[in-house]
Amino acid sequence: MSERTIPFRDLEEERSLFGSLDRNLHLLRRLYKVDAVSRGGMLKLTGDPEALAEAARVVEEALGLIRGGRPLDADAVERVLRRRGGDGEGGSSETGPVRPQVEPRTENQAKYLDVISRSTITFAIGPAGTGKSFLAVAMAVAYLKKGTFRRIILCRPAVEAGENLGFLPGDMASKVDPYLRPLYDALHALLPRMQLERYIDEGVVEILPLAYMRGRTLDHACIILDEAQNTTDTQMKMALTRLGRNSKMIVTGDITQIDLPRRVSSGLVRARRVLSGIDGVAFMHLSKVDIVRHRVVADVVRAYSRADENDRLEAKERLGLGGDDRRAKPDQRGGRGTQ
Repeated sequence: MSERTIPFRDLEEERSLFGSLDRNLHLLRRLYKVDAVSRGGMLKLTGDPEALAEAARVVEEALGLIRGGRPLDADAVERVLRRRGGDGEGGSSETGPVRPQVEPRTENQAKYLDVISRSTITFAIGPAGTGKSFLAVAMAVAYLKKGTFRRIILCRPAVEAGENLGFLPGDMASKVDPYLRPLYDALHALLPRMQLERYIDEGVVEILPLAYMRGRTLDHACIILDEAQNTTDTQMKMALTRLGRNSKMIVTGDITQIDLPRRVSSGLVRARRVLSGIDGVAFMHLSKVDIVRHRVVADVVRAYSRADENDRLEAKERLGLGGDDRRAKPDQRGGRGTQ
């Protein structure tokens, strides 16, 4: 392991290089596989000689631009870092479609991945077990590794807690952990534990309840809104309008499992009606044939679908028939009427 130090002229120069919340310092570590620590007006780099030399070169190039009086924002500095970053996780120059490290198991799942690639906002609607959330996370991880996006933002409405999470103990992650656990599980299946922990610590992967997205603009991010059937119309509009520059959003939900209070309409249901036909917005519908969990899950979904349909038919019959006719109807179906 080798070591190198690069001095800063002043604090403003250091801030210009590292950006908000030291995001470029974290990026430098990730792209060049070096340890980077800023202390006492000095940047200390430690790593393998080849990686260290490349990291030092790119830092000095960025500092040269800053010292030359050229106005550089955080994005411009980051572009310098990524231009030199040669690994697939950073500024990859590869072309072609992004593909996740998992294979789709049904024709509709393969189509779902294609729709995500082509669209800015993708709505995936379907029953439990169809891979809506897992494939969304898999695509987000693939985009992150290729360098298409800098961050993954995962959010979910915390309906059971009324989104009033402040009274719960712990930090943000621990408060919303029960609601985001399926997304955590997907991330753990796709990323090594230590890498995932580092991503979370550095803000590369961010988890938050839907209520905490208000007022933010999410640039250079792949955003996943899960369990969207439990958003209100106002929440859905708020979430969709968080989309910033060079970002993509995937919205997943099951409109047969809405947990909102009575008389509160689902934002996902209305979005399907209002947003259809907008360029860049796509709707992907998955069905019972796409369920890839245990066989019994598909049987359970089908059984509930049949029961719901029977309930609707019986409700229509009750509303449309009255008096003696209501009692006679079952006999006409060979049913339970009295003789």
